[in-house]
Amino acid sequence: MKVATKFPGAKGRNFYGEVKKRVQQDFKDRNLDMNANGLMWLKAAIFMSLYIALYFTILLANLSGSVLALLTIVLGAVCAFIGFNICHDAIHGAFSANKKTNKALSLIFHLVGANPYVWNITHNIVHHTYTNIPGHDEDIEIAPGLIRIAEDEEHRPHQRFQHWYAFPLYGLASLSWVLRKDYKKFFQKRVGARENVHPGIEYFNLFFYKALYYTLFIVLPLIFIQLAWWQILLGFVLLHLAQGVTMGLVFQLAHVVEGTAFPVPNENGNMEEAWAEHQMHTTVNFATHSPAAAFFLGGLNRQIEHHLFPKICHVHYGKVSIIVKQTALEFGIPYHENSTFTAALGSHYRMLKKMGNG
Repeated sequence: MKVATKFPGAKGRNFYGEVKKRVQQDFKDRNLDMNANGLMWLKAAIFMSLYIALYFTILLANLSGSVLALLTIVLGAVCAFIGFNICHDAIHGAFSANKKTNKALSLIFHLVGANPYVWNITHNIVHHTYTNIPGHDEDIEIAPGLIRIAEDEEHRPHQRFQHWYAFPLYGLASLSWVLRKDYKKFFQKRVGARENVHPGIEYFNLFFYKALYYTLFIVLPLIFIQLAWWQILLGFVLLHLAQGVTMGLVFQLAHVVEGTAFPVPNENGNMEEAWAEHQMHTTVNFATHSPAAAFFLGGLNRQIEHHLFPKICHVHYGKVSIIVKQTALEFGIPYHENSTFTAALGSHYRMLKKMGNG
């Protein structure tokens, strides 16, 4: 049985207490709500409109196979952007101050093949609490045995090639998620050190919404699209390859790059640093000055701010980041960031290569 990991409490004038006070005061001074603004609702409308338009065009427009393949790839990316921009904030309770609105928007996650209840456990509760702690944070378990990302993990000979084969594997992440991961996480006894005990309704939701998704993306295409069955299934795989690559790269660039730590607790389950300081050592921002990244990635390129303030809607992270960075510098705490997406990608590649070589 895994020992529950514990973080020491902060004492006196501490980083997290100070940065929270400053951020809250800034919202008060500017008379702003921490939840979604007009831009956020506009983004949600744009991505959902694209999703609906692409889905029904693919299903009903009787297009050539090559055009369908292109539209399917675009739909896969749009599904990832919906997850980043709408579902992620909603499941965190950051989209709206109204719990029912967040609940309704979180249901959209089913339409991209994922279960919001399981995600809340693995991501909101476990990953956000035990970030980058091997054996606890299952979000960093990309492909156990195939990809090595921390010094404490066993090194295997084939991993010297992982900086090449990791990226194609990211493409399989979404396919694994929709067909395997949610079931596995739901029925395993623990996620990290957290014991899984589920309300009865969630058993129904898991199977009902998965069946709905398979109907929308496998059964109906088999009925309406004038292609061979194997071409339909190939399209389903193509959709998830595009979705998986988009998701995989964004998530890995925030936690599995040079400069991030993978600390482990002592034999009693105690960590050396307070929780907020731990987040600053295990999390990295990237492409923070890119308008495109800000629009498409749902604040996941500002992962530091997201981990410290998951209840704040991501459209506010630009201003919040100024406060967080300044406060971190005052307290002598690192604030890791890569200036561009390509710089972060290069850092991830080099880390994979280093860990693969033992």
